[in-house]
Amino acid sequence: MKGACRYWVLLLMLAFVQAAGVMPAAHGAPGAPPPQDPAAGRTIGIKLLDAPEDRRADPRAHAYIVDHLAPGSTIERRVEVTNQSSTPMHVNIYAAAASIAKGEFTFAPEHTPNELTGWTSLDTTGLDLAASETARVRTTVQVPRDATAGERYGVIWAQTGNPTDRSHTLTVLGRVGVRMYIDVGRGGEPPSDFKIERLYPTRDRDGREEVRARIHNTGGRALDISGALSLLNGPGGQHAGPFSAAKTGTTLAPGDRGEVVVPLDAPLPNGPWTAELTLRSGLVEHTTRATITFPTTPGSIGAVAAVAQEEDFPTPAVAWLSALALALAALCLLRTRFLRRRR
Repeated sequence: MKGACRYWVLLLMLAFVQAAGVMPAAHGAPGAPPPQDPAAGRTIGIKLLDAPEDRRADPRAHAYIVDHLAPGSTIERRVEVTNQSSTPMHVNIYAAAASIAKGEFTFAPEHTPNELTGWTSLDTTGLDLAASETARVRTTVQVPRDATAGERYGVIWAQTGNPTDRSHTLTVLGRVGVRMYIDVGRGGEPPSDFKIERLYPTRDRDGREEVRARIHNTGGRALDISGALSLLNGPGGQHAGPFSAAKTGTTLAPGDRGEVVVPLDAPLPNGPWTAELTLRSGLVEHTTRATITFPTTPGSIGAVAAVAQEEDFPTPAVAWLSALALALAALCLLRTRFLRRRR
């Protein structure tokens, strides 16, 4: 009987760990429609085809070139470029610099170089694509042996445009790209993490209700923050949402702070509401809850109370399993003591 009790307690503890979300689940990478060339109505698309073996479960690694490399190492990635229009076009392929500032991944103009683009080579710099034709381009990143530690940013661009002629003095370019997040350093990769420091309701100048969150990148890698908000236990027991964050993909460099804005798509009572906000970047995910009340005056901030981070509140399944495990352990302990007394 004593062995059976231990078996059931261990089984319940395993179920508790799985319900608590210790084992991360993969999420599909969001797709973005390619920009259009307004002058000719021509469209191109680009997507990444490869991801590192150790990042198969990370959705960011399927959308962007994300890796940690030691000095002197080399990686290869393939991108697929598609002519999504009904006319032939020439597409230029090149790498250009990028940076992170004020919560945004900022693209440098045209062919602006940086250290990462100097390490990057392509097996072709131009493609002549027929209508609806697709081609693949191989990208190689070779890190020098004397490269210093740190994260670099860039973009693999596919660009097309309308050449100028006698009747057009302005060239309109259209380009789509795959971001590059390359961290260099010896040893293991720096951890990725963030903290939701503040959550508060607002009403913008047009009168629309919003929920804003202040985010702090506490890890050693850049993050692309996305997520959703649900409003629970509102007036009359109402529920609303989920609402998507307005700036899905808000990007924060290590140590940066930024803001995620979630606009409500329909007017709702001021509250109070239980706001549950879940934000993620790749496999890193955090949830916070707060009791909020929207302000009545446009351009103002509403009331916030009872803020709780995800570690402060168990899910119903976790709470039920933990209570059951404790109860079963107590019964086993009582039975063991009873048998000892009988002996």
